[in-house]
Amino acid sequence: MTYEMTDAPAAAIVGMSGRFPGARDLAEYWRNLRAGVCSIADFGEEELLADGVDPGELRSPGYVASKGFLADADRFEHDLFGFNATEAAALDPQHRLLLETAWSALEDAGYDPRAAPARTGVYVGGGPTEHSVAAQVDRRLRARLGPMHVRVFTDREFLAGWISYRLGLDGPSLTVQTGCSTSLATVHVGVQALLVGECDLALAGGVSIGSPYKRGYLYEPGGISSPDGRCRPFDEKAAGMVGGDGVGLVVLKRLEDAVADGDPIYAVVRGTALTNDGSARVGFTAPGVDGQVAAIVEAWESAGLDPADAQFLEAHGTGTDLGDRIEVAAAAGAFAGARRCGIGSVKANIGHLNAAAGIAGLIKVALMLRHRTLAPTANVTRPHPDLDLDATPFRLLTTSTEWTRPERGTRLAGVSSLGIGGTNVHVVLQEPPEPTSEASSQARVDPASPQVGAVVVPLSARTPERLATAAGRLAAVLRAPGAPPLADVAHTLATGRTRLDVRAYVVAATHQEAAAALDALASAPLDPPAGGGSPLGADWVAGRDVAWPEGGRRAHLPTYAFAGESHGALSLGTLTGPDAPGPATEAEEQRDDPATAVTELFMTTLGLSDPADLARTYFSVGGDSLTAVFLVSELRDRFALDVPIELFLGELPLDQLIARALSAGDDDDLLGDLLDELER
Repeated sequence: MTYEMTDAPAAAIVGMSGRFPGARDLAEYWRNLRAGVCSIADFGEEELLADGVDPGELRSPGYVASKGFLADADRFEHDLFGFNATEAAALDPQHRLLLETAWSALEDAGYDPRAAPARTGVYVGGGPTEHSVAAQVDRRLRARLGPMHVRVFTDREFLAGWISYRLGLDGPSLTVQTGCSTSLATVHVGVQALLVGECDLALAGGVSIGSPYKRGYLYEPGGISSPDGRCRPFDEKAAGMVGGDGVGLVVLKRLEDAVADGDPIYAVVRGTALTNDGSARVGFTAPGVDGQVAAIVEAWESAGLDPADAQFLEAHGTGTDLGDRIEVAAAAGAFAGARRCGIGSVKANIGHLNAAAGIAGLIKVALMLRHRTLAPTANVTRPHPDLDLDATPFRLLTTSTEWTRPERGTRLAGVSSLGIGGTNVHVVLQEPPEPTSEASSQARVDPASPQVGAVVVPLSARTPERLATAAGRLAAVLRAPGAPPLADVAHTLATGRTRLDVRAYVVAATHQEAAAALDALASAPLDPPAGGGSPLGADWVAGRDVAWPEGGRRAHLPTYAFAGESHGALSLGTLTGPDAPGPATEAEEQRDDPATAVTELFMTTLGLSDPADLARTYFSVGGDSLTAVFLVSELRDRFALDVPIELFLGELPLDQLIARALSAGDDDDLLGDLLDELER
């Protein structure tokens, strides 16, 4: 097939990453989607009580113990992103997971997360969280970190800013909020930014972690929630929605650039549109027909395509009576004349992910296009009779089927997302272009036959355990059908990964040789490489700069396997009450040894537990300018020590810095001495 190009500019999805209920990564997500698995979890009374659910609420007759639960949502590999343990515990779980997902998405696209291309933009959004609300009224946390620190660590306003700052991305950085349509709105904004030249690569998506703990909800008759903990969009048993948590990001690039660079493409974003219902709806929280129709029509017009050619629609699909009826009416009007078109909603599989709902649907359809498979909607059997789907172009998918290409044209799909407040978003997706003849011939290489000589495949991680995990995951990919050429594997790992401290490599000429060597490495990550040594590999392990061979293309490979410790999350049920003891009074501080108290202030604020860390410098233990401002304020207010902030800018070990701070009142020329030292 010749890929059908239109005159309309377009963007390519060249990388993706996400964690959803029942899925630690997108490989598990796809397996669940293809099999029609419902990943909404049901909880027992003991585990809910253990996670802090109020006993009175739990035993209410209307309590439904179900949620799209995201496992390990409180874990975070904080050292990788420059946070100390205290900061990591204060950082909202949404910020933590979005940082890790941004890292993985860039790696999936074949880019080093700490050396992404110039003008990489960030467009993200998130939902409200229990942690953020609790942090704002937690007296002890505010006393320990300061109000400004608490705000920047917990407010969703700073979701984009933390990604840009910690990964060094200098393109536009926007936090977008449009309610439930937030994450699909970020895709619209990101695509528009690419097409007008504001950035050359864009991260877009969203996160929603209302609480990382096990929770249910109170069912109210006539409300929008399901009475039985299951969501059945468009089905005869549809009775409401179920909440859930998740995170997802896509990496976007102008299509012409992605094709020219030979990037692997999941799907093409042909067109996008964003509208609002205005006042043309029965209430602020209710959806409107005309605004949805306009969003769909405008998106397909911007793509230069006819919505009648669509073969699938990923709907917002909450499973509510009013929402489903209005959405089907709007879609039927916009897709009038379409052939029989599949319709579905991922909310049946994972729940309603609030601000992350749209990106969950977009990633689902991108995976369907990549695998050329139409995935079913979980929990559905027959369409709701009131929807009269037989009179529309739509059919409810209940089984996984091959997505056959139309006799004329290409595989096309639409993705819709609707937000409370009336913001509607629609995105048109097209199957990826077929690879060039050169890339196709490379992809068809027999995995057992030697390629162009042996190649060095480098790996790195933060710990030997993580290195072993990376080796095992890569070995599994190289044994699977459709594995990329070894030259592309070597190129991607050499240029598209951050160089971490624990390093190893294997040398191989075939996929089978590489997989066997990687399995051996997984068993003994620090042993010498199998298959012979290599000067390049030796330089790599020694930490020297390596001039890797030119050639090879970016490929989708396993990304970094995060395994951070649990940092928990603040809960409204465990707040310090109004009578709880606050920070120590000035008199209490004076009764303590000042040196001990000041040292404890530094240790607590910087999240240090080992006294040996006092031999390290302020910035090497994770300190930053905002923390320095807080410490200067605390030293002044609690200890009457007037310490210049410049003291933190030097290369003094912490124990010497603390000693200088304690002598601040006696040293009239401390600043002058420090500036002299810095000049020297």
